[in-house]
Amino acid sequence: MNRNSINTRTVALVGMLGAISAILMMIDFSIPVFPSFMKFDLGELPALFAGFFLGPLGGCLVILVKMVLKVLIKGTNTAFVGEFMNIIASVSYVLPASLIYKSQHTKAGAKKAMLVGTLLTAVICIFLNAWVSFPMYGRLYGLSMDAIVGMAAKANPLVHDSVTLMLFSVFPFNLFKYGVTSVLTWLIYKRTGNTIRHIMHFQN
Repeated sequence: MNRNSINTRTVALVGMLGAISAILMMIDFSIPVFPSFMKFDLGELPALFAGFFLGPLGGCLVILVKMVLKVLIKGTNTAFVGEFMNIIASVSYVLPASLIYKSQHTKAGAKKAMLVGTLLTAVICIFLNAWVSFPMYGRLYGLSMDAIVGMAAKANPLVHDSVTLMLFSVFPFNLFKYGVTSVLTWLIYKRTGNTIRHIMHFQN
């Protein structure tokens, strides 16, 4: 098999996974215990799959394809704030996980990779939301931080200020989101990965 053939198949797989990722991102919904502006989706699942299957660069390229397709299909209603935040969070999840799995290519390594990726992203999202997302949304929609806290408090009575917003809404939401993504990746990766490897004649 020549290098051009491998590259063509890799590009095709990245494009396919990016398209699936975009579709999954657009199928989002609220979870009752979290504020309505926090939407759950599984858009990172194909990107993590790519990170494990193709390596860190492949995973990050799927994230890029996902976001380009999302913007082309749906545009943006957040002046690209939401899209920017999604890219940062997705890379924070996929990149460290795929780097760990690349160096520890075992079941234990995969578990460690997904655990680290999930915890790291949940922590990073606290700072991203506190310093970037919420202030920018506030300026965009004319909302004060107190108003955002009030919206979160309606879903979770433990929230009563910006600190508890981060601790009891932002952190557990992302822990749940990326934890579910990790569990689903664990369940489907081996079988699906072997099937794709067989069909496309990848050697991994």
